[in-house]
Amino acid sequence: MTLTRSAGALLILCSLALAACQPTLHPALPTGSGAYQAVSVSELDTVNALTLLQPRDQLNVNVFGEENLKTENAVIDQAGNVSLPLIGEVHAAGLSPAQLAKTIEQAYGANYLRNPHVNVVLVKGAPRVVSVEGEVKTPGVFEVQEGFTLLSALALAGSPTETARLDQALIFRQRDGQRVGGQFDIVAIRSGLAPDPLILPGDVIVIGYNRVRGAYLDFLKSAPIFGAFSRY
Repeated sequence: MTLTRSAGALLILCSLALAACQPTLHPALPTGSGAYQAVSVSELDTVNALTLLQPRDQLNVNVFGEENLKTENAVIDQAGNVSLPLIGEVHAAGLSPAQLAKTIEQAYGANYLRNPHVNVVLVKGAPRVVSVEGEVKTPGVFEVQEGFTLLSALALAGSPTETARLDQALIFRQRDGQRVGGQFDIVAIRSGLAPDPLILPGDVIVIGYNRVRGAYLDFLKSAPIFGAFSRY
């Protein structure tokens, strides 16, 4: 064996050893049944995620009998508020249109009107999106619909890369003001050995990096430089 080939072999062994020692993306997240429980989706979750108001939604607000208080195409700001005549900012994000109407009625009734009746109509909803990051071909923010799953989101992002760690697909979600998450195995899901978890608007999906495979592919790219596979 030539010295060049020996150096190349030593390089790949060192690279693989160092890569194997790297920590996982998020070792504290639950796996298996615990992961599915952490990000379980009820029918109510699905309905709320698709129907509750969120920033950038556009609303029409009508106060019956009070034409001067009518507001058209009011946009919910990034803080979740909508600005209305007299009463100013009213928090709208996370409420249904009917719940927001009740909140507005209470605000007007407290100081300005007797027994106000308010109607809120969602004119144009902002896209309901998820974020897909990490080892996918086209990371980004993608619009999702009811019934979308982890594999659906990965397909939108062009599928995992060659260096993706397929047993380290993380789903993060805000639930009751807290961030929860779980770690899933894409191979098991693709083969039918594990369910494909449902995702919700606002979820963040992160695919881990397979450091051993990454180091190996990097070595293959550099192999011609070292002549690692030269004949002897």
